Amino acid sequence: MKTQFNIKISLLIFSTLFIVACGNKDSEKTETSEESSMQKEAPAANGSKQITFTKDQYNLAGIETGEIGSRNLSDIIKLNGVIDVEPKSMASVSAPLGGYLKTAGRLPGEEIKKGQVLATIENREFIQIQQDYLESLSRLQFLDEEYKRHKQLREEDINSAKTFQQVSSDYKITQGRVKAYEQQLALAGISRSSVQNGNIIRTANLYAPITGFIKTSNVNIGDYVSPQDVLFEIVNLNDIHLALNAFEKDLEKIEVGQTVKFSLSNDNTFDRSAKVFLIGKATGNDRMTPVHCHMDKVDEKGLLPGMYVKAWLESGTNKENAISSEAIVQYQGKNFVILQTQEMESGYTFKLEQVKKGIEQEGYTAITFAQNADVDNFKPVVKNAYSILSALRNSEEEE
Repeated sequence: MKTQFNIKISLLIFSTLFIVACGNKDSEKTETSEESSMQKEAPAANGSKQITFTKDQYNLAGIETGEIGSRNLSDIIKLNGVIDVEPKSMASVSAPLGGYLKTAGRLPGEEIKKGQVLATIENREFIQIQQDYLESLSRLQFLDEEYKRHKQLREEDINSAKTFQQVSSDYKITQGRVKAYEQQLALAGISRSSVQNGNIIRTANLYAPITGFIKTSNVNIGDYVSPQDVLFEIVNLNDIHLALNAFEKDLEKIEVGQTVKFSLSNDNTFDRSAKVFLIGKATGNDRMTPVHCHMDKVDEKGLLPGMYVKAWLESGTNKENAISSEAIVQYQGKNFVILQTQEMESGYTFKLEQVKKGIEQEGYTAITFAQNADVDNFKPVVKNAYSILSALRNSEEEE
């Protein structure tokens, strides 16, 4: 009995050891399988993504390679603003005494000379002003003679001082009244010499105060206009300039005389030049400071007041590794350069290498690769790089 019991114990231990051993082997198989799967899914050591083009695909895409070269790039201050004019080159025209419009207005863009008639205003008050002016003028002529006569009598001590003072007072009051009516006539645009000749009119002309072009015209025949209404805006284009806005943090880098490169807001050529002539001395609520620049005459062509512009200003030069801005592509929210790593009979191989962008200037951008990036002896794609990126995205979607 004791021998049979020992045999059963031995079998039980052996079975337990066998089960444990099998379990360990299954566990090792599972771990090995998981490790193999992780290694298969892990990216390349340098994190680059690669794709191959056949020669036909390469030629069809119009791909071109270039170089990453060392260039002198300046630190750039970016500015935004508008085309503006000097205050003396902009005029708003209104009817100082109001009235009804009797003639048609001018068309926007029409050229106007200083003193040219812009519109005719009718106002019955004009008649009353001219009548009062003539009456006061006539009385002034009478009082002028009276004043001279009483002055002489006073000097001879024939009349009293009180009488002379009364005549002198009437004379000065009437003289002031005549001058006031003359100013009203001038405001209305009526010639006082014409009124003095007995010509009383119910209409008056509005004249252009400066030479320039009609910017806006807000008139229709028969409209009543008040003194507050702006009927015309005239702008002289002979003295347009840039009115830019700079962040207060950049002000210490901006100086009078510096060159500014600019273009219209829908253009990226930055092939027009200007020079800073005035820097504001206070910032607005938006923490921006005005910077005014005179443009080169050759660069004023096609520019009109109110056009939006963007500009940049150089502030110091550094030597940087730079590449054509067209060569930098966006992938998953990051910046990359596509490098051609192989050229074979069957085609070409490319890889993406992440970069950090620096200064951008005149079509070139300074770039910095990661410290461990393998980029030596590889040519960057400088033209149609996005065709390669599109092919890479399509291959990823198929997988």
